[in-house]
Amino acid sequence: MNGKSAAKEPFARVVRRDELPLWRRLGIRVIAAGLSLIVCALFIFLVTRSNPAAVYKSLVDGAVGTSRRTWSTLRDTAILLSIALAITPAFKMRFWNIGAEGQILVGGIATAAVMRYCGGISPFLLFVAIIAASLAAGMLWGLVPAVFKAIWGTNETLFTLMMNYIAIQLTSFFSIVWEAKKGSGTIGTINSDTKAGWISTSFMEGLFGKSNYSIIVLLVLLLTIGMYIYLKYTKHGYEISLVGESTNTARYAGVNVRLVTIRTMALSGAICGLTGFFMVSGSSHTISTSTAGGRGFTAIIVSWLAKFNPFIMIIVSFFLSFMSNGAIQIASEFKLNESASEVITGIILFFILGSEFFVNYRVILGRHHDKNESSTGKEGQA
Repeated sequence: MNGKSAAKEPFARVVRRDELPLWRRLGIRVIAAGLSLIVCALFIFLVTRSNPAAVYKSLVDGAVGTSRRTWSTLRDTAILLSIALAITPAFKMRFWNIGAEGQILVGGIATAAVMRYCGGISPFLLFVAIIAASLAAGMLWGLVPAVFKAIWGTNETLFTLMMNYIAIQLTSFFSIVWEAKKGSGTIGTINSDTKAGWISTSFMEGLFGKSNYSIIVLLVLLLTIGMYIYLKYTKHGYEISLVGESTNTARYAGVNVRLVTIRTMALSGAICGLTGFFMVSGSSHTISTSTAGGRGFTAIIVSWLAKFNPFIMIIVSFFLSFMSNGAIQIASEFKLNESASEVITGIILFFILGSEFFVNYRVILGRHHDKNESSTGKEGQA
């Protein structure tokens, strides 16, 4: 190579990796998580001048330090996992459903409405009505952008995002209509006296103690298994994968792309609505604009990091919930405001997402040539 060519040689090149072994992919992500903890500890030290070891202890204590905190972390894991499962079929189909927040909220509104107006009927019929209403509301909210996309080719990202804001305003409207005290703008705890419509865990108290969320965790685990089977072993799952790979190929194979789009978003919205039921009936027992709490967007990270594998989503959901709850404890124990916990969570997510670059790509410095690269790769280096 002459001097002129050498001068044009780039300092660094980014090359896509071949598929790495599982242990190497996990290793990169574990290293990224470890680095995020170091940076978080450094952040806390610079702000509070506290021992980083105490920070780590507080992190663990905040997530699983007591039985109540452990169940809260498991509840948050289950809810985040449920949302991730909901959006996964749509994302695997390359339908970018950014509207999970709105679909959760309308499911929560439907749940709250049935709890308020039908609390006097038998518990069995009440839960049937609540579940049916939450599923229907979420499904409807998912169907609207799907129909517009399938028939008129609208942009699903903007459409679903805008519907989030409509759902937020609907929640504000019903919060005022149902407000517990005039002028408060909040509805308070629904059926606090009778607990009608609350997901009961009384039959689990002998095993796990009070204040646990075992039923929610169990239902979401069953949902995880069902979603894995649906995506991997059913005709619908195969059609979703085919549409995601190429709509033209799917049409050539005889797949009705419009039907698959509408059907898949109906399922996605319905599960988000069901998650709204979990939040209102099984956790907060109220509804507000902050009920979803940004989980609809965090679930996108969960689904993407897990490569649409429902079982891997369990691990990712638990890790993020563990870190989030631990970060809140750190902020509280070291007398920091709520924004500090969000900074810590943001640092963790930054490193985890950044690790995906090193899983999929590698950087080649200087004039180094990889032995696996073709000797005629000059065109690829341009």
